[in-house]
Amino acid sequence: MQHEYRFGGFEAKGERRDFCPVCRGKLSACRPAVCPFVKRLSAWIHIEKFQDRMVFGVSPPTVFVGEWGYPRVNVGPAISTMEKNIVGLLDTHERWLNFSIDELLFMRLSLLHGKRRTGVVAARMPSRLIESFQELAMSSTPVDAEMELESRPTLKPSFHIREPPIGPSAPLLRVRLTENPSVPKPVEKAVSDTDLKSTDAILSMYRSGTRQEHVTRLFSVGLLGVKNERKIVPTEWSITAVDDIIGKALRKEVMRYPLIGCYEVYGFEALHNRIHILLLPFRWAFEVLEYWYSMPSDLPYADHEFPAFPEKYPENIGGAYHAVRLPVLEHLSARNRQAAAIVFIEVFPGWLPLGVWRLREISRKALSIRCFKASTLEEALSLLSSRLRLSIGKWTKASWLLDFLKTQARLE
Repeated sequence: MQHEYRFGGFEAKGERRDFCPVCRGKLSACRPAVCPFVKRLSAWIHIEKFQDRMVFGVSPPTVFVGEWGYPRVNVGPAISTMEKNIVGLLDTHERWLNFSIDELLFMRLSLLHGKRRTGVVAARMPSRLIESFQELAMSSTPVDAEMELESRPTLKPSFHIREPPIGPSAPLLRVRLTENPSVPKPVEKAVSDTDLKSTDAILSMYRSGTRQEHVTRLFSVGLLGVKNERKIVPTEWSITAVDDIIGKALRKEVMRYPLIGCYEVYGFEALHNRIHILLLPFRWAFEVLEYWYSMPSDLPYADHEFPAFPEKYPENIGGAYHAVRLPVLEHLSARNRQAAAIVFIEVFPGWLPLGVWRLREISRKALSIRCFKASTLEEALSLLSSRLRLSIGKWTKASWLLDFLKTQARLE
């Protein structure tokens, strides 16, 4: 069944299924005792730590907004009973490539989420509870907090292709921050300016060096934009929206720069994900090809953009498209150069869906390493052929951009 969401001009589409994309079991039957991935970590999770209705801990800081039932959604903070210096890692995506799958899963499941159902327009005239969520979201460092829950929390494993799993959760009565949040000046300025459009606020903070996860969190809890237009936005949509907004701004810059001088191939592999990026000496165009070895598909999924074509949502790749486009544009912007780009993504068995952050960070890592250069497209594809597990013929068959560029080369 297709579902479609729109907020602030941004559109997201997806497909709901009644089975887990990881183990292929029925989602309605999910229990920690039967989930093969959560079960092996049961000795680490210690859910009994969260059996009291009053819970004191540290928030990374994290405020999670669900999408079910939009425009009335579950929103609330997450806290951990780990040491404060460790909790900060739970919201620092750029450092997650250093951890194993089990460690990342444990980090996600160790967070207790309190949730309160509310309408998304509550961001405009927030209650005291919503204000406390927003105060927490403004912090750049972990914050001590205390939550009072309506009932004991429960843990239900739930894996989705693009969304990270959620730890134990329970309805929330109230939350109290037991220390003052640390709020950077660029954040305070963007939040307090109620005449500043959300797009401009996001770009202003990004250019000031504010971490992207922090910007996304502020956008999600409805702290950015013109006062009477602010909304609470589901976390998953916020991640993609911020990637898209920053990417479009960088794309305008990049399209003014001169072309690179040859074909460049970058690559990196981590956490059962392998990414190769091919930069081509042509005007900006972009394509993502993604192949999941655990999925019954003969060819990679594909989406692309071309300056002469109307803007459209990448229905096949989804939010992962914007997550890998941003690092490519950051790389070209830093070099003051323009190129076309094709991203090849291979997802191997053993990967658990923990969010699209890993594609963004693996791409950034790949582009930070010395590339291999080629003088022709055929030479570049030959190099890629030796590095990709799936045959290069299947990648080229799925690629619109490669076919287009080969046609252009023949015309020239």
